[in-house]
Amino acid sequence: MRTIIRVFSQPLRCASSSSLIRHTSSRGLASLRFWNSSKNHSTMNSLPPNTADAQQKPSAGKPQGKRPRENHGPAGRANAKLRKKQQKATQNGSPEEVLLADIQALLAAHTISSSENVDAAAEDKPAPVLPEQGAEIEVEVIELSSTGDGLARQKGSDQIYVVPFVVAGDTVKVKVYRHLPDQGHSVADFIAVTKPSPLRDDSRIKCQYFTKCSGCQFQMLEYSEQLKLKRDIVVKAYRNFSQLAPELVPAVLDTIGSPLQYNYRTKLTPHFDGPPGANRRGFKKPLDERPPIGFTPKTSRRVLDIEDCPIATDAVRQGLTAERARMESEFGKYNRGATILLRENTIRVPKLEGGVEGPAPTDIEGILPQPIKVDAPQHTDYKTCITDNNATSTEYIDDFVFTNPAGAFFQNNNSILPPFTSYIREHVLPPSSIPLTKPIRNLIDAYSGSGLFTITQASLFSGGSVGIDIADKSIAFARRNAALNGLQDEQCRFIAADAPELFKSVSQYDPDETVVVLDPPRKGCDASFLSQLLRFGPKRVVYVSCNVHTQARDVGVLVRGEVEGESEVVEGQGAEAARRVRYDIESIRGFDFFPQTGHVEGVAVLNRVEVV
Repeated sequence: MRTIIRVFSQPLRCASSSSLIRHTSSRGLASLRFWNSSKNHSTMNSLPPNTADAQQKPSAGKPQGKRPRENHGPAGRANAKLRKKQQKATQNGSPEEVLLADIQALLAAHTISSSENVDAAAEDKPAPVLPEQGAEIEVEVIELSSTGDGLARQKGSDQIYVVPFVVAGDTVKVKVYRHLPDQGHSVADFIAVTKPSPLRDDSRIKCQYFTKCSGCQFQMLEYSEQLKLKRDIVVKAYRNFSQLAPELVPAVLDTIGSPLQYNYRTKLTPHFDGPPGANRRGFKKPLDERPPIGFTPKTSRRVLDIEDCPIATDAVRQGLTAERARMESEFGKYNRGATILLRENTIRVPKLEGGVEGPAPTDIEGILPQPIKVDAPQHTDYKTCITDNNATSTEYIDDFVFTNPAGAFFQNNNSILPPFTSYIREHVLPPSSIPLTKPIRNLIDAYSGSGLFTITQASLFSGGSVGIDIADKSIAFARRNAALNGLQDEQCRFIAADAPELFKSVSQYDPDETVVVLDPPRKGCDASFLSQLLRFGPKRVVYVSCNVHTQARDVGVLVRGEVEGESEVVEGQGAEAARRVRYDIESIRGFDFFPQTGHVEGVAVLNRVEVV
């Protein structure tokens, strides 16, 4: 059965925040529901930060210039509301704030006046003359930002230009479309390379849509150079967002690369737009031809038609081909846009004695005419592609098996999960150099989802591992996965718990004998959760994150042992609130879950160093 999921064409934006932990909800309570509902590592369906800014009249301190809008009527009004919402202060660790931090650091490094200094001297010095909207200029790329975009300057000018699809050392022609005087930079579209950097080799590019699709940024770079850039992203995240003195942050270790640099994504969600005017109330006009099916391009809001995506697995790529063919005859069934789910599914058949291949499965679900066969010494895997959001997908990590709703979150690069979970296994317990008064016996996996860490680390803990999540459906699948992996309740159990009760549900655990693993969504942990964690005070914390900027912010809180606004959060907790701990950082390392993109996953290992 195929399922098409309705979506909105604009990207989800994080809530506003201007301080360290100011994104706490109005009730002061954390919610772990976002693990399943909003954690999304995909880069394939998000607009770049600059494409949805509001139209502004040219004036001091306001954005000057815009791209022409391609949608009008109700859709245009919806976009206008979204753009107005996006003008509010950004959350710590959002792409907008990350970019701005890099720009400010570059301005300072080149002794360029900050926006405050420019404003203070405005009466004595005229504002620089900037290119008009739509002007084509040549700029030299100084460095890459943590968002994957280049930061460039025009000869003879201090103005910083944000440009996609470039490499440090490139000289490129760009089209200017917006100036941001308050922030000291402009944004521009990439046109062409006029003088390539020594780091650039366009023969490495494997996608015909590169520089159009917003999914990838680094295909022209050697992979070792991509890993260096991602280490730099982690370094800058802790420098810009942890609010820690440099001596409290250890040297960031080299980024662990993905075994596969292409053909690694096990999930894609291409989408298509509805017919013009289809969003009007009561308007039911169907599509009169197959629409473009693909992803949001860098320079437009109209879907870019994508025939193939080389970073996806072979099963997902064939699934995309099959769904495009289906839409050639079924487009008339749709009177609005939709998203198509493409999720790889694996059926594993053990080999018989002597390595003889077992019988192929006969009940393979999916849309491929033939499953993709992958041979291994002990088994044969049959890969297919699921499009039903509610179907169950199966993945293997070494000998561990995990099942999930096909539309739910699970890591999208299966090739890196074996070395990744092995790294966690090697670091979840303290090294022998750290003295222990008691052995570590217990694991608490907060934000456990369907049990990735609870299950893969369970064998190390004599007291057992417990996964905690607010979503009942995730807990149900986690328990099912534990049983599939032969784990009994005393070894591995799962609890559905809301944030205020999270650590109360494991109150029987001795903090001196406990390690906590965290893997929150992109927005990181909120104040309520961090307060609970500090009050519980486990001996060790392993913090995994898909957003190293919010991770750095939260790690800074744990190292200081203080949560901003904590007095309100813990009010009425009595003697329990008097116990405080802080942590030191043992190590920080990045993992490249998404080669060819500017994304990096972070792992920070922390040890409790004092109890007050």
